[in-house]
Amino acid sequence: MEAAKARPQENMPLRLPDRLPAIEILKRENIFVMDDSRAHTQDIRPLRIVILNLMPLKVTTETDLVRLLSNTPLQLEISFMKLRSHTPKNTPVEHMMMFYRDFDVLRQEKFDGMIITGAPVETMPFEQVEYWEEMKDIFNWARTHVTSTLYICWAAQAGLYHFYGIPKYPLERKMFGIFPTIPLSPELPIFRGFDDVFRMPQSRHTEVLRKDIDPVRELQIIADSVESGVSMVMSRGGHEFFITGHLEYAPDTLDKEYRRDLGKRNDVELPKYYYRDDDPELGPLVTWRAHANLLFSNWINYYVYQETPYDWVMG
Repeated sequence: MEAAKARPQENMPLRLPDRLPAIEILKRENIFVMDDSRAHTQDIRPLRIVILNLMPLKVTTETDLVRLLSNTPLQLEISFMKLRSHTPKNTPVEHMMMFYRDFDVLRQEKFDGMIITGAPVETMPFEQVEYWEEMKDIFNWARTHVTSTLYICWAAQAGLYHFYGIPKYPLERKMFGIFPTIPLSPELPIFRGFDDVFRMPQSRHTEVLRKDIDPVRELQIIADSVESGVSMVMSRGGHEFFITGHLEYAPDTLDKEYRRDLGKRNDVELPKYYYRDDDPELGPLVTWRAHANLLFSNWINYYVYQETPYDWVMG
């Protein structure tokens, strides 16, 4: 199949909705982005990426993900999906109306790639989440309308449960920190350029276990950690990746979480391998960003661009 084509240029920008707050933030970081108005003047078939953002702080998550998606020479058109069955409490309605579209609207379209984020419902049984039925529809839709999908944190657990019946288990203490992680299948394109060990941010109260995943022939654990457990699972030859951690996190995200929860929860400990000399006053030591950029660019290149027919989203 012929992959999506673009005319050679020195830099291909991200194509984002007009006036999205992330645009100005990333421009200050010298990341090349353009809004829809300018992008319409270019004769390029961009790769279409849709993000289902379930995190409470929408703008923060938008910026974190767009920052990583910018590390590619390909032009990407980013869309944001929202649920009809859930109204975010921490994001202005105006922001959601301006930049997000309901799944019911987007379900008629096809996308080259999709990212589904974590959500603050981790300790609840899946069936008790108010938007679970809509999530199941989206999971099923993605298999026929998206070339490759990244499921992150809660979404990874939810996807594994929905498609393969993999249960999640509560942890006695929050898995919190930046954990050494081993690529178990370093020959896979998703790990091209990786070192023998990389570090993955984790911030979760539940886990999935190898003993439940190994017997499922369709699933392959491709990254693991002695301390934080199953880190990445692949299915359907890379059409789906389930990532238990948060490689997209900004340097200060765990710091904000730690200070927010300190004294308010009884399971909050100092995030491991995060602060310089384990001292919050010295700030974080960033050890994961290079591999985060590499993983997202590998995903875009080898599992989205290389696998998507040119006319996939055009028909």
